[in-house]
Amino acid sequence: MLMHRTLMKSVRGFSVRWSSAQSQTQANSLGAENMIDPEWATAKPFKSIPGPNFWQLFKGFSKGGCYDGLNLIELHKCLRKQFGDIYRVPAILGRHDVVMTFSPADFEKVFRTEGQQPMRRSFETMSYYRKEVRPELFGEMGGLVFSQGELWQKMRSITNPVLLHPKTVKVYLEQVDEVCREFMTITANLRDDKNELPADFDDWISRWALEMTGVLALDSRLGVMHSKGSGEGHRIVDLVEEIFKLTYELDVLPSVWKYVKTPKFRKLMKLFDELTDLIMDQIDRAMVRLQKNPTSDNNHSVLKKLLSINKHVAVIMALDMIFAGIDTTSSGSVGVLYCLAKHPDKQAKLRDELRTIMPTKDTKLTASLMSNLPYLRACIKEGIRMFPSTAGNFRATGKDIVLQGYRVPKNTDIAMGGQVLMRDENYFHRSQEYIPERWLNDRDVDIPSAKDVNPFIFLPFGFGSRSCIGKRLAMMEMEVLLARWIRQFEFRWNYEEYKFRTTVINLPGCPLKFEVRDVDQ
Repeated sequence: MLMHRTLMKSVRGFSVRWSSAQSQTQANSLGAENMIDPEWATAKPFKSIPGPNFWQLFKGFSKGGCYDGLNLIELHKCLRKQFGDIYRVPAILGRHDVVMTFSPADFEKVFRTEGQQPMRRSFETMSYYRKEVRPELFGEMGGLVFSQGELWQKMRSITNPVLLHPKTVKVYLEQVDEVCREFMTITANLRDDKNELPADFDDWISRWALEMTGVLALDSRLGVMHSKGSGEGHRIVDLVEEIFKLTYELDVLPSVWKYVKTPKFRKLMKLFDELTDLIMDQIDRAMVRLQKNPTSDNNHSVLKKLLSINKHVAVIMALDMIFAGIDTTSSGSVGVLYCLAKHPDKQAKLRDELRTIMPTKDTKLTASLMSNLPYLRACIKEGIRMFPSTAGNFRATGKDIVLQGYRVPKNTDIAMGGQVLMRDENYFHRSQEYIPERWLNDRDVDIPSAKDVNPFIFLPFGFGSRSCIGKRLAMMEMEVLLARWIRQFEFRWNYEEYKFRTTVINLPGCPLKFEVRDVDQ
């Protein structure tokens, strides 16, 4: 808060320069965005898109109704069975109409016509918090997840060169490997007398992910991996999980919070406040450290680079990275690990590849060593296909378009059911099987290449200018963690199939009692 006046002055100055630079680009894009879809004249009206009405939704979500207790993916499958590959969920409780589509051609059309400033409405509770509860901190800049239009584009134009630059991964890889090596010791020590990990191992992985995010976003080791406690870092993990749960209940499931500030809504605002204050305190400490110990020009951290450009943006990006960087990475890593544990042959094949760059378990990883691991990356892609962190992509249409013969006006919210299609036999041969080889150029199994599948189905980090800005760092974290795990241990899964629970992120929904045995050198 003490920095607010300086930060806002910096933002306003940047806004003037940015607006001047963008004026010609926006003028050039107007013609394309205003073109009329040639199918529009003969298409069916928007209101004729099939789908549940208000009373069907009310009864369906009531106790004992056909939607009661379904997770988000089960709900998508149920509605698809009822209404087909496109349906409309009507605007209720202050929300917009949402068109749900399971057509890859629709996905592509939405992305190709979204314009220079893609709109993705999400988490209106968080947007409310930043605009209405804490405007003195966030001002006009709501962050990359929640901002729209010019405000989003300003933020993205500053942060792209920092977070998407390939050198950023090289800067952090050895620090990430150091944290992962520590986590291997923790993994080994958590085993019981049956060599099984505890039921709450997902909590330990979340703490690993927070430690990683602290390194990337705050230039800081938060110290949350080694034991459970009541410190700030441990509280951040709990806060993020509680926030995701309540955000799902208020922003995804039916809720009246826009009309009546319910107890859950009030609790969520308090949780946002607590998380924001904790992260702001961490940022203040990081800024002091950076001033006392400046790094070389060739090894600047993400935080230092953003601070050197615009302090306000650095503060908001650090908050966004903490909020978005914990459960997504940990959830994705768990899904891949489960697949490898269920398929010892694939796990052994991956371990053979890892031995080519890691002759011993303690070999330190570098960017050069990690540059050529095709089977590791194939294993991760296939694990994400089967157990993605999110249900799919979400956009608002950038112009009037036609989807499956129906008119869809500009600014209509479109939900793209990619997770359902990634388990659909019409798109992925033997779709229920874990086959990393489908992602390789040289395949030793008789299966079509995943590269022949419509590329708009498998988009774990989104598409276009609004794709995930942290995708390079997230993939690097997963690659290093899984390389360490599989090189050092042999994993097995001895229980019923892995289940996930839906919040904003698909989180583990069963005990993660992996059997873990040491690998011979």
